[in-house]
Amino acid sequence: MNATASFEIPTLAQLLDPSFHLMKAIELWHQLPDIVPIFLTGVVLFGMVAVMGQAAAVVMVLMERKVLSWFTQRKGPNRVGPGGMFQTIADGVKLLTKEDIMTPVMDKFLFTLAPAIFLFPVFALYAIVPFSESLIGVSLPLGLLVLFALSSISVIGLVLAGWASNNKYSLLGGMRSAAQAISYEVPLILSVIGVVLFTGSGNLKTIIEAQSGGVLHWYGIMLTPLSFLLFYVASIAEVNRVPFDLPEAESELVSGYNTEYSGMKFATFFLAEYAGLFVLSALTVALFFGGYTSPFGGTFMQNYGVADAIVQAVKLPAIKPLLVNGEQIFWMLSKTYIFIYIAMLLRGTLPRLKPDQLMGFCWKFLIPLSLINLFMLGFAKQFSLSFLADGFAGSWVYLALAALVGIGGVGGFCHFIDRQFKAQVAARYHA
Repeated sequence: MNATASFEIPTLAQLLDPSFHLMKAIELWHQLPDIVPIFLTGVVLFGMVAVMGQAAAVVMVLMERKVLSWFTQRKGPNRVGPGGMFQTIADGVKLLTKEDIMTPVMDKFLFTLAPAIFLFPVFALYAIVPFSESLIGVSLPLGLLVLFALSSISVIGLVLAGWASNNKYSLLGGMRSAAQAISYEVPLILSVIGVVLFTGSGNLKTIIEAQSGGVLHWYGIMLTPLSFLLFYVASIAEVNRVPFDLPEAESELVSGYNTEYSGMKFATFFLAEYAGLFVLSALTVALFFGGYTSPFGGTFMQNYGVADAIVQAVKLPAIKPLLVNGEQIFWMLSKTYIFIYIAMLLRGTLPRLKPDQLMGFCWKFLIPLSLINLFMLGFAKQFSLSFLADGFAGSWVYLALAALVGIGGVGGFCHFIDRQFKAQVAARYHA
């Protein structure tokens, strides 16, 4: 009787009021067991990450085809949809409906599992990258460590794909990918240590906030320019992009580790590569170019009172966080797609490296230069030679050291290439 007496029948006015239903939904949410909101939040978060990752990959596939066509003076996709906009969607539908062919000699379980192992860790990385102050799935104190740990799992998928195919060319492609990933992860991680050294944190959000003062506080320009170059080159190699696309060497291995794949399994590998390119480009922006902050420091919405003026005009205080976060997302995506565009131009410009050149470039050039750069950053940190700590004077001292190391690195690279070329010419004429 008491329960019946405490129950209140809503009035017609309450039923027509959206805020009444919202308050009831919030009350019901708080009455649920703790495990239920955590589970539902995880499901929603993973769904958002999956949708965002797939949308970004689809856009990037069409973008690359358009960029390469412009760069090589061709037309590119221009038939399906306005300006060929629906070409990638048509290709996806075609791959979904294609037959999935597997021969009796394959390990069918591992052959099917390999694309998933390659894809899922890459999409999980979207939850760690901060796209704005609020739009971040998981803010971890050691987010960088988790990010590199997850990205390393994808290599297992490539090796499994080559081995489970029972094809020697696919196996060679998988082993090449493992050797390349292990090698280039060393300079990739060494280049990030300098950023962690100056910020004192592995949290990506903390690193972005340390660069919120504008261009003069961006690590990629004023503090760690050499670390940025090393990181970007190594990240291009991590996602098997030209000139480091050795695991897919079509002219040598007939497409490498995915030779035996067809249909959607074949498309899954490329979807993961484009998703990985997006994540590493976003990570480059977060570590070295201010992340979601504007080049002038902070955001226009906050600095110039634009958000407050809009709130006063429309009389909706709740939209201020949406305006600020919308601008932050704009800056983050704009910077990210600039580096994606650069990676696409590199594909249309540079030739593929040979196996000995690719491994030699990493172990004989990138890793020594990364160690020298890390020593220099430790020296600058010890003596406060940075723009953040000592003004322009310390900044110019550090930049002079960085220029000296950079010139020495470029000179060493040119000398390395010259020696390789002369050795090949000598071997050819003495054969």
